[in-house]
Amino acid sequence: MNTLIDNVKQLMEEAAKIMKLDPNVVRFLESPKKILQISIPVQMDDGSVKLFDGYRVQHSDVLGPFKGGLRYAPNVDLSEIKGLATLMTFKCAVAGIPYGGGKGGIRCDTHTLSVRELERLTRGFVRYTFEIIGPQHDIPAPDMYTTPQIMAWFMDEYSTLSGEYEPGVVTGKPLVIGGSLGRETATAQGGAYILRDYLEKQNHKTDQIRIIVQGFGNAGHYAAQILHGMGYKIVGASDSKGGVYHEGGLDPFSLMEAKKTKGRVDECGVGKKVSNETLLTLPCDILVLAAMENQITKENAAEIKAKTILELANGPITPEADKILEKNKVVIIPDILANSGGVTVSYFEWVQNNTDFYWSEAEVQARLKDLLLTAFRDIVEIHNNHHSTLRQAAFIRAFKRLSEAIRLRGILESSK
Repeated sequence: MNTLIDNVKQLMEEAAKIMKLDPNVVRFLESPKKILQISIPVQMDDGSVKLFDGYRVQHSDVLGPFKGGLRYAPNVDLSEIKGLATLMTFKCAVAGIPYGGGKGGIRCDTHTLSVRELERLTRGFVRYTFEIIGPQHDIPAPDMYTTPQIMAWFMDEYSTLSGEYEPGVVTGKPLVIGGSLGRETATAQGGAYILRDYLEKQNHKTDQIRIIVQGFGNAGHYAAQILHGMGYKIVGASDSKGGVYHEGGLDPFSLMEAKKTKGRVDECGVGKKVSNETLLTLPCDILVLAAMENQITKENAAEIKAKTILELANGPITPEADKILEKNKVVIIPDILANSGGVTVSYFEWVQNNTDFYWSEAEVQARLKDLLLTAFRDIVEIHNNHHSTLRQAAFIRAFKRLSEAIRLRGILESSK
């Protein structure tokens, strides 16, 4: 199976071909501007010292400072981080916010680390990346297995090293130290706004829409709750340990309670237990992918019964699977738009930090909805004009902003 970065490059080339983009622009954006690979020594609670591999990839800053999450996971590697950093460049460009793309990661298992070990690891990462990060240069954010508390340690260590209070160096912080209202639910909320807009234009009746949510982390469980609150029926859900399906509908709050108390959503006491893989292929109208990359591949794409897929995870569908789903008339609302609510409200948080003036949650939600629906409706227009998929249209919209910035800044002579 191709890596995430291979998949992203393939998607870039498809969109560039449709819009007849200068090939030099594509070549320029296929490789990161800078890659930092580090080994972080951490004193463990038992007195031993352990080394952790870490990465920060700065893909592009043609539209503004590098922006992208910091993930802590056992399978983190450079190829994955490069792919995610590249996606972030296009995600920021398609949403219309003044950021470039970056991504960071540390290979570790947070479940095996104490709170103090996690704090030492985070502060070590800041010390080792201090020279390339900053509120006007590279702004990390939470990602897989990183939390507002980790962002608080990050901000504190950076402020200590710089000698100034710098809340804007990271986003996703707790409210009391410069976080933004609406940030925790932003990825799910943004995706829900876009999905509802799409469904309303298709004249679907809300109470007849059946939704399966794969992945019950931050994005997945908030998506289930928000969509349930909008009147849609959640008929399936899963986490890393398994899934549950019930045609009569599931209560997302009960699912989250089961996850908190019993460690897994399929212990909610309702419905049929199924594997994560099986859940993807069960009957529904909307499949929300909120877990990991490469969940739908050429091996299982033909079995998908959903008519619409909302990608809240990064790269959950491979390019080969895209082709099969397109042939089967499955509409995909692509990740670089569908999950851009998180980076959009991160941008709002950064603006609030820079101005030292904070917005109400209603203002955050109104700005988020307006920005993402403007982008989505433009993508639909591009999709209609080019007879492309929505994913290709999203990449085209992003390429238009990126190539114009490259031209105006004079970065490539051939693009003048």
